[in-house]
This record gives sequence, C-alpha cells and structure tokens, in this order.
Amino acid sequence: MTVPLVFKPIEIDGVLAFDGGIVNNFPHDIMKEVFNPDVIIGHQVADDQKTANSDDLMAQISNLVMRPTNFEIDENEGILLKSQFKGVGLLDWNKADMIMVEGMRTAYNSLDSIKSLIKRRITPSNVNETRAKLNKKKPELFFQNIQVEGVKDPMQRRYIIQAIKGKDDVVTLYDFKKEYFKLIADEHIKSIMPVSRYNPETGYYDLHLKVDPQKKLEVKIGGNISTKPINQGFASFNYRTYQRRAYSLNSNIYFGRFYSSFKLGARIDYPAALPFYLAGYSTYNRWDYFASSTELFFEDVRPPFIIQNENSTRFEIGLPWRIHNKVYGGVAYSNSTDQYYQTDIFSKNDEPDKTTFKAFSTQIGIENNSLNYSQYATEGAYRYFTLKYITGKETNKPGTTSGKNAVETTKNHDYFQAEAHTTRFFKLNNKFTTGILAEAVFSNKKDFSNFRSSKLAAPGFYPTPHSKSLFIENYHSNNYVASGVNTVFGLATDLDFRLEGYVFVPINELLPPQNGIVQPKQFIRNYYLQGLAAVVYKTGAGPLSLSINYYEKENTRFYLMLNFGYIMFNKRGF
Repeated sequence: MTVPLVFKPIEIDGVLAFDGGIVNNFPHDIMKEVFNPDVIIGHQVADDQKTANSDDLMAQISNLVMRPTNFEIDENEGILLKSQFKGVGLLDWNKADMIMVEGMRTAYNSLDSIKSLIKRRITPSNVNETRAKLNKKKPELFFQNIQVEGVKDPMQRRYIIQAIKGKDDVVTLYDFKKEYFKLIADEHIKSIMPVSRYNPETGYYDLHLKVDPQKKLEVKIGGNISTKPINQGFASFNYRTYQRRAYSLNSNIYFGRFYSSFKLGARIDYPAALPFYLAGYSTYNRWDYFASSTELFFEDVRPPFIIQNENSTRFEIGLPWRIHNKVYGGVAYSNSTDQYYQTDIFSKNDEPDKTTFKAFSTQIGIENNSLNYSQYATEGAYRYFTLKYITGKETNKPGTTSGKNAVETTKNHDYFQAEAHTTRFFKLNNKFTTGILAEAVFSNKKDFSNFRSSKLAAPGFYPTPHSKSLFIENYHSNNYVASGVNTVFGLATDLDFRLEGYVFVPINELLPPQNGIVQPKQFIRNYYLQGLAAVVYKTGAGPLSLSINYYEKENTRFYLMLNFGYIMFNKRGF
C-alpha cells in the first residue's frame, strides 16, 4: 500500500508505483474490459468521498490524491454488496479483523442473491480434485539464486545473501521466512521487497530482493517535556559499515536536571548459519532525585536528597532464537557512587554520606519482546529471565547526618541474583485490551553498611513511566515478587484511556531502624500498592500523556503529570 504524503512509493523498473486505488478504487470496468466475465461480484467497503474538515489531515490527503470512484454495477452484469463502517480511517490497521468479519457477514447474507445469478453448480469434490491437479503442476517453493538490488556496497549485498542462505545452496520457504524477518528487524536495513521467479533451467525459484538500506550515518535528536522536573534532551549518533560482517558504532547523550548520561559503543553482527553479535559499551549515568511537597498539582522542589553516579563498561554476546527471542551473556565492570542523607530533614551545610561500590558482574539471560510500543504498549508480550553473579567492594564514607561516632567502612560482596519478568496483553474486542504483569527477584545479597545505602543498591520495581523518575524505598528489596493488571480502553485512533494497578511484596524486607536499633526481618511482613490512571495519545514523535499516579508511601501519594516524550535511560552496569 503506497499513498502520496503517507506511505513512500515502490520503485519498479525505475518507475515510482503507487496504490492503484488512487486512480480507480473499484476497477470493475477494467475487469469487464480485460476478462469479460459472466458475472461480476463487487463488495464496497469504502465510503464515497466526503468533505474533509480543517483538522482531519488524513481525509484532506485522501481527497487530494484520490479520484472519484464509480461503485455502480449494472444489475445485468452482476451484483454489488455493501458494508458500511463508521470511524474507520486509512491507518486503522488494528480494525482489520472487524472489517473482515463484517464483510463476511454481508457476503453470507447475500448468498441467495449471488446464487440466483450463477446457474452452474460444481460439487466440492470436483473443486478439490481440480485444485489438487493444479497444485501438482506447481513446483515447490525452493530458492537457489539470490539477487540483491538497491545496495551499492558489495559487502552489504554479500551479508544479506549469506544471512539468508548460510552454507546452504537451496533455501526452503520456511527458512527464508525466518531469515527474512530477522533481516527486516536489522537496524542496518529499512525495508526489503522480495520477488520470486521460477527458473526452468535450475528447477528452482530465483529470489530477487529490492533492499532499501539505512543510511550509513544517522543522527537523531529528541527529548522529554514534562510538568515534573524530569525534562531532558537527547541526541544519538550511529555509523554503519560492512566488511563481510555488519559493524555499528553508536553513541548517545541525555542531558537534563533529573537524568544525564553518555554512552559510546560498538557492535558486530556475524551472518553465520547460527547468527550472533558481539557488542561493547561504556556508559556514564547520573540521577538526581528530588523531594517534593504533598501538593497534588504543584510541587515545591527542594535540592536533591539523593545523587547516583555510575561509570560502567560491559561486553555482550547474543544470538537470536526464533523470531522475537534472543539469548545473551556478558561481563561488566561498574563503579557507582551514591550520595544521600540518613534523614529527610537536612540543611545546606550538611554533608551527605557517600557509598561507593566497585564491582564485576557476569550474566546470562533470555529475552522475548513483541510489544508494539516501548512505552504505554497495547499489544504483544515482553519476557526475560537473567542470572547474574556479582562480586565487588563497598566503601562507605559517613556524612554529617550519620552520627558523631560513624567511621569509614569497607565491605566485600559476592552474590547471585536471578530476575524474571513477564508482561502480556490480551485484546478482548476492538475497544478493550487487558494486560498482566509479573516480576520476581531472588538473591543471596547481604545488606550494605546502612539502611539507605542498602535500599539504593537493592533492585527496584517501577512498572510505569512516572515511577521511573522517583526513588521510593518501599519498592526496593533484594528479594521480592510483584504483579499487576492494566486495562486499556480505546477512545479513538491512537487515543487510549489506561488503568493500571500493581502490588509489590518484599521478602525479608529491610525496615528503617527504630531509635538506632535494627528491626528483625520477616519472610513477608508488608505489601505496597501502586497505580496509574492516564489518557495517552500516541503521536508520531512519542506519547502525550496526562496521568495521575499513586504510590503507597509517606507524604505525597498522588502525582499529576502531563508528559510528552519517552522516559527512558541507558542501561546500568548490572
């Protein structure tokens, strides 16, 4: 489907080809002229062109490029079926199932009228016999010769062919489909249009691939605009090249009051029989967390009470498994420093505690991701399981809020950590979607030198975009289970209303000391709720959302936020 100003055209033999529906959206006249059929059965599912209002851009484009259509079929030549739809536009791909069901219902209801026009009858067994004879004449879809068009770099052409064929001389349709979907997911390739032609000399099909590659040099800019103090800018640089393998050099930078980061990395993709990649990244991250008042609509932002800095270098190897899965492993070194106060009441003259943790980590994992959006998803699934081993040295330098007798301490940590997560959405009807989430972390990690440093170093549960911008001690624990349900109601195209609710259950929860005395741990003592209600409009540049967020904690529990863009961060070291 190619429509001017909406979808780019396809180039065939040097000519730009657009959707034929632009010129004639119901070509029964062409059918009559070329094939001279006994009976024409037409089905009109598109409305006649209507006057577009000033805010409906798609209707304006449709009226601008499409010619008027004649949907009339003479009753002596055939029959016209009609299915009418309200609120269905050019880009409403998610309504395709509904359109097909309604079209089938119209056809079933018109079967008697159709049969009255067609006097000849053939038994199902005769139809099946004719089809079987035809299928015997068709050669099996096996591909041997592969040509690549649209790619100037001979190394990239070789990479594409090798990715499909591997070491095989002939490729089955099943194997081609697998490798095709992997290729179009490759960041080096924008699109691939395959065309097959039977070659009687070889007895196989020749495969012609029209490839539109990504530019070698790509620069992106973006940002996030919010009513909360989490505004930030973003810029990225990507360079791609080929030398029998696909090489990528990439870098990005986030800059803002809440989050700042810089990443530099490289990746090599090997198109072997079992394709895999090698990657290495060096990242600097910095988070400033802000305390706020208990007001719902306005917040009196104070100086940051927690600052986290991290430098990390990691190396990773991974390989695809099926279509949406990857298996990976890696090693990393991380040097993190947390600055914080032991109390929520402090002055400008107070010095914060500083906890430094220098650590090496190794991990293996498996990941599945078929979500349709990286934020506020409505379809697909996201799952992962990772097993990590971490060894490092903690150094704690007390500040003025730690007490007069506090001294600098060091401690070694060696522990395993297993993490599992699943998110999945279920479409109940055209308007209503529900999703489930489950997450768990288990480890034999020991507590750090004090309560706050232990919480800062513990894994956290933050399932919503706004929650990622807060540090809430209640949702951090070395061991926990969590689950939740979200519901999505489609208000209009790209406009949703969401309700989400989650429960977090820490295991062997670390509680604040009472009068300097550490509280004993229990296997399960508390649970903490979290929720979100939001209206989300998905624009081409990112989601625009108005949300009310709830957290079970002291002081502020409700947060109102208007946000445009993605709340996303570079990966931590482990």
